[in-house]
Amino acid sequence: MAKRSDTLETVLLALELMRRIPRGRKVTASELHRQLKDAGIERDLRTIQRQLEMLSEHFAIERDDRSKPYGYRWLEQAKAMAVPNLTPQESLLLQLAEEYLKNLLPARLMKSLEGFFSQAKRNLGPDSSARLEREWPSKIRVVATSQALLPPKIAPGVFEIVSEALYSNRWLHLDYQNSGGKRNNVEVMPLGLVQQGPRLYLVCRYRGYDNERNLALHRILSGEMSTLTFDRPKEFDLKKYDDDGRFGFGEGEKVRLTFRIESNSGFHLKESPLSSDQEVLELVGGELEITATVVDSAMLEWWLRGFGDAVSHVRRVPVDIKTR
Repeated sequence: MAKRSDTLETVLLALELMRRIPRGRKVTASELHRQLKDAGIERDLRTIQRQLEMLSEHFAIERDDRSKPYGYRWLEQAKAMAVPNLTPQESLLLQLAEEYLKNLLPARLMKSLEGFFSQAKRNLGPDSSARLEREWPSKIRVVATSQALLPPKIAPGVFEIVSEALYSNRWLHLDYQNSGGKRNNVEVMPLGLVQQGPRLYLVCRYRGYDNERNLALHRILSGEMSTLTFDRPKEFDLKKYDDDGRFGFGEGEKVRLTFRIESNSGFHLKESPLSSDQEVLELVGGELEITATVVDSAMLEWWLRGFGDAVSHVRRVPVDIKTR
């Protein structure tokens, strides 16, 4: 019985390796060992090396032994050896996931999926018969609701360290420079990663404090993950934190907002209301009076000012805490 179990383990390991061996570039045994470890598959390096030697002898896998470490890759003509056998629909899903989730998943998990992403790209390549799936990415687009900006540059290694510490619930030591140019070495508890437009922010707590702060990843000059773990605060909820307007530069205070806006400028608010309790009153003279309960924030103020003279009679009435 033990022999059968060992054989099954060997087969499963071989399949995992075949999934991750790329086509068009070479990968080393150490890289595959790290990918498997990141995916939660613990095997020693020598076992990986033996498996790769066996696979290169029996499958269309090239082993480049001209120098160490040896490199492995699928031969271009090995079209029938697509492992796992992803359907065109699964390949499309993986291709979209890689593009839109690359900044929202831990870096090591993205690396552990490189083999799947590579195969998905091959399955939807120019020689693929999956024409409709191959065309789909060119038929969709996520567009900005404001002036498009290029993402700020993040120091090498920062995203990897931050995402790993967030994933593992470990303290972070950061060299951080704020928007005013002041530089500090801080120890933080990472609680969330948020993408706002082209920017990434780390939601965290400083050591010794119980309030949250937003640190822009592009202002982190360097970071180091501690070996110390922490218990994630049970009272912290990233969705509620966002709903409270923390990324709109607010403090979570709700107000009953009323303003008048020219009909042409405010027509879209009938289709996309500010809140579920929004009320719209059509006034004589072509204006709309909008009333809604919203989080008071700097972003709200900027949004209102963006309409210029089309908005007038702005009033904010604080919402009674008891009625929230």
